[in-house]
Amino acid sequence: MISLPELLVLLALGLLVWFWFDSLKAREAGVAAARAACRREGLQFLDETVVGRGLRPVRDDDGRLVLQRAFDFDYSRSGYDRYRGAVVLQGREVVLLDLGGEGREALPPGA
Repeated sequence: MISLPELLVLLALGLLVWFWFDSLKAREAGVAAARAACRREGLQFLDETVVGRGLRPVRDDDGRLVLQRAFDFDYSRSGYDRYRGAVVLQGREVVLLDLGGEGREALPPGA
């Protein structure tokens, strides 16, 4: 028979594994959204990755509680400049994609 503390540890472990897999899927969705936006705008998607910037619980349009994740990524217009973009997901849905490098200063290479 499983004791209550053992059951709680198993439940916590299950939640941790679920969160890890959910985070991987959200990151993949962020990479796909950033890559598609850069391709659509004729930009270079640098490093082929996104970096997590934030995580918080929010309500979606249907009122369900979901995790909102924010990611940053770098892109280039010419290959010699570097701009920062952002993508925000609620669950797996992209709710914001910002390629606002025009008004921002280019980051030095390697930043």
